[in-house]
Amino acid sequence: MNMIQSAKEQIQGLTLKAYRSAVSDGALPEAELPAVAVEIPKDPSNGDFTTTFALAAAKALRKPPKVIAAALAERMDLSETYFTSVEIAGPGFLNFRVGERWHDGVLSAIEAEGGAYGTCQDLRGQKIMVEFVSANPTGPMHMGNARGGVLGDTLAAVLTACGADAAREFYVNDAGNQIDKFAHSIEARYLQYFQGEDAVQFPEDGYRGDDIRELAEQYAQANGDKLLSVPEEERRAELARFGLSVNLPKMKADLLRYKISYDTWFLESTLHESGYVAETADALTKAGRTYEKDGALWLKTSEILRENLLKAGKKPSEIDKLDLKDDVLRRANGFYTYFAADIAYHRNKFAVRGFDRVINIWGADHHGHVARLKAALDALGLDGSGRLDIVLMQLVKLMRDGETVRMSKRTGKAISLTDLLDEVPVDAARWFFNARPDTQMEFDLGLAVREDAENPVYYVKYAHARICSLLRTLAAEGAVVPEHADVSLLTDETERALIKALSRFGEEIRLCARDYDPSHLNRYLQDLAGCFHRFYTSCRMKGEAADVQSARLKLSDDTRIALRNGLRLLGVDAPEKM
Repeated sequence: MNMIQSAKEQIQGLTLKAYRSAVSDGALPEAELPAVAVEIPKDPSNGDFTTTFALAAAKALRKPPKVIAAALAERMDLSETYFTSVEIAGPGFLNFRVGERWHDGVLSAIEAEGGAYGTCQDLRGQKIMVEFVSANPTGPMHMGNARGGVLGDTLAAVLTACGADAAREFYVNDAGNQIDKFAHSIEARYLQYFQGEDAVQFPEDGYRGDDIRELAEQYAQANGDKLLSVPEEERRAELARFGLSVNLPKMKADLLRYKISYDTWFLESTLHESGYVAETADALTKAGRTYEKDGALWLKTSEILRENLLKAGKKPSEIDKLDLKDDVLRRANGFYTYFAADIAYHRNKFAVRGFDRVINIWGADHHGHVARLKAALDALGLDGSGRLDIVLMQLVKLMRDGETVRMSKRTGKAISLTDLLDEVPVDAARWFFNARPDTQMEFDLGLAVREDAENPVYYVKYAHARICSLLRTLAAEGAVVPEHADVSLLTDETERALIKALSRFGEEIRLCARDYDPSHLNRYLQDLAGCFHRFYTSCRMKGEAADVQSARLKLSDDTRIALRNGLRLLGVDAPEKM
């Protein structure tokens, strides 16, 4: 149960009931009024909840906001509600203060829901795909993959917590130019293995990493020189298959180490082999959205984007300045472009697999691709503008002692996900990479391994472990956690602040899902841990009266549940000892 939402709904009901009462006795006129907006004041001295309804209704009612607020406040019956008082403040705010009934409701919800506390059913019935990482299988995963991995995985978790049927998917780019380059690169190293590096020229645009050399050597040592006598095309196809057979399991293993498991690994090659890319291009042609030029098939991207922008209210003169361009779907040589395959892939998500919504986690460098892909789906009648959402994440900068780190100490190469996890605990990596996706982040390697309050993930995990230690200690002395806390005994400022922090959990999860920003969880858990540490310092348990000790013990246990539930959504362990 979301007690914040319940309180807001109760204020809305109280306000509308008071308004109807004021209309019936002539204090206020009848009019069509705006919805009752309820917020939490930034300054606690202004109450626990506030509504600006009187200000919003002033124009329609033709009365000063303070007059409206006074009429409403006089007619509000707060008995049997969460609230002890309603006050008029400023130009006409109505500020509400919660009482024991609300505080008791917060703790009762945690006790009743346990591991499900914080979840809701807002997205029930929605089938949502989150596609993330989708790194080329031609080499090791890097920092962008590491960040996208935790953002996508945690977003899928919070969508599930909000009732959605959320699926995690990895799109394997096992076709196209990058695989052709991959095959040529392994082939060159394979031939060099037998003939010497001077005898075989390496492709100018080939992949020069040590991993390519290792793949060629691994194949040669296992299979000998049997590919030397076969046609080039056959040799490259075989080496590419071998490379993928090594790289894909390694990617899966690295991601499992990172606590990420996918529901589907979707191969791009299946779209080509089944003819679905060609079929999708034909569907666009039938819709009148393509044309042929210089032997190639083009999508009328600029036309579709222009239509969408006009619908959105853009002026033609503004659109003309955007330099919109069309896109090639099929080259003159008959090969389909990556863009054509991407359109087919997303068409498959909606038209074949029936997802209501699709969320992709992409690097910021893909920004120019977003509107074009949505436009293509719009042209297919799939409402890409409304059903496809792209979360663009900014770059990651690794820092150590205030300086940027670009190379791995172990390999001397760019830092991969494996390098990072060899140096930093998985939980720390997941925590730090879950920062806001729309901001460039600096990952402090030194901070990530510190075991003190400066390290936020350590600080939160320590709060959970501290509560578990407290429960064990008091249990050894015969103290039992009661089924319910007597809220009337929890009157200290830090106790009430902790209860309010606990009440926000469900709202924070809802905001994560609404904003596609799971970093709300990081900030919330850090704040909750801080509230607990302050409560623990301020409120003794040992030596207190049995009923007070019992109530504080239950409050601590409820905090443990919320911390555990939140850390679980982040994919971070909630230790019982530290």
